[in-house]
Amino acid sequence: MDDCIFCKIAAGTIPVKKLGEDDHVVAFPDLNPQAPFHALVIPKLHIASLNDVRDPMIMGQLYGMAGQLARSNGFDKTGYRTVINTGPDAQQTVFHVHLHVLAGRQMTWPPG
Repeated sequence: MDDCIFCKIAAGTIPVKKLGEDDHVVAFPDLNPQAPFHALVIPKLHIASLNDVRDPMIMGQLYGMAGQLARSNGFDKTGYRTVINTGPDAQQTVFHVHLHVLAGRQMTWPPG
């Protein structure tokens, strides 16, 4: 989509520090981090929200990259949280599905 910031990041027209990338997904730091480590993992294909996922393989690719990020930063040993916000009530602010990977601090429950 022409007006989607995450599509522009995936296409490389908006530069970001890439934390990971493969043929299907890209990971980069969140601009408004909620933990010492806070990355976003997005599909390169525009999918507005979790409600619009038609191929479940993309979810495996998102979570696979999250696991790689956790392992490469040592959070697989201490713990990390993954979150997908879906819709306005869940605070989804960019309508391109994205997986938050948060780590580096004690998480609380319930999350909010």
